Amino acid sequence: MTPDAIDPGPPTRRQLWTLAARPKTLPAALTPVMTGTAVAFHEGGVHWLSAALALITALLLQIAANFANDALDFKRGVDTAERVGPARITSSGLISADAMLRATAIALLLATASGLSLAIRGGWPMFVIGIAAIVCAVAYTGGPFPLGYLGLGEIFVFVFFGLVGVAGTAYVQTLDLTGLALAASLPIGALAVGILVVNNLRDLRTDAQAGKRTIAVRIGERPTRLEYKALLLIAVVTPAILWYVDWLDWWWLVTLVWLPVAGKLWREVTVRSGKHLNATLADTGKGLLLYGILLSCALVLSG
Repeated sequence: MTPDAIDPGPPTRRQLWTLAARPKTLPAALTPVMTGTAVAFHEGGVHWLSAALALITALLLQIAANFANDALDFKRGVDTAERVGPARITSSGLISADAMLRATAIALLLATASGLSLAIRGGWPMFVIGIAAIVCAVAYTGGPFPLGYLGLGEIFVFVFFGLVGVAGTAYVQTLDLTGLALAASLPIGALAVGILVVNNLRDLRTDAQAGKRTIAVRIGERPTRLEYKALLLIAVVTPAILWYVDWLDWWWLVTLVWLPVAGKLWREVTVRSGKHLNATLADTGKGLLLYGILLSCALVLSG
C-alpha cells in the first residue's frame, strides 16, 4: 500500500477546533498590531510588553468572533447545503452550536484577561475600546441587531481592524494618538475590509436568500467588485501620501513590492465568482499580511 492510499481517518477534536478558529483569518488580527507597533517604533515609543499583549488580545478576539460566527450563522439558517464557501464546523454537525458558544465565552474571557493591562496602561479610552471590541465580537452575527446582517460589516471591520487595531496599538505604547497612527490605519483597514467584501461577494446569493442584508446584497455584484478595487487603490496610494507629507522617507518605495499582488487581486475579483472566490479570499488575507510587513518595514526604516 502506498502512503497516498492510507486513510487518515476522521479529524481529531483538536483538529476540529483548529479549523473552527479559522487560522487563515488570523493575519487580519496580526497585521494591525504589527503595523501599530511599527508606528510606535517610528515615533520612538515602542513598548514591547504592550505590543505582545495587544497581539494576544487581538488573536483571541478574532478566534472568539470566528467561533460565534460559526454557531450563530448556523442558528440563523445562513449556513445551508447551498453554501459555496468552506464547510463550517457547526453546520457540518462536527461540533454543536452550544459547545461553540461556550468556546466563544472562554476566548472572550481570555481576551479580557490579556487586555486588562492594556486598559490600565491606556486609561479610559482603552477600557471603552476593549468593551466595544468584546461586544462586537459577538454582535457581528448575534444579538437582536447583528451587524453583519444589517450591512454594517464593513464599518465594523474598518474600525476594529484599522483604526483600533493600528492606531490603538500605537497609542497604548506611545500614549499619544498621532496623525501617522491614524493614517497608517487606513490601508490596513481597507485591506481587512477587502477580505469581508470578497466573502460577501461570494455568498451574495445565499445571503440574500437567508435575509442577510450585507452591502453586497444591497448594492449588487458589479458595485461590490468596484468597492473591492477601490480598497486596493487606497492601499496602493497611501504610502506615497505618507512620504509626501514627510511621515515616511524614501523607504516608502519598499511598499511598491506589493504592486504585483494588487494587480493579481484586481484581476481575480474582475473575473472570478462563486466558489472560485475562495482562492481570492485566501489571497486577500495573504496580501494583507504582506502589505503590513512592507509598510511596517518602511515605518521602522524611516524612523
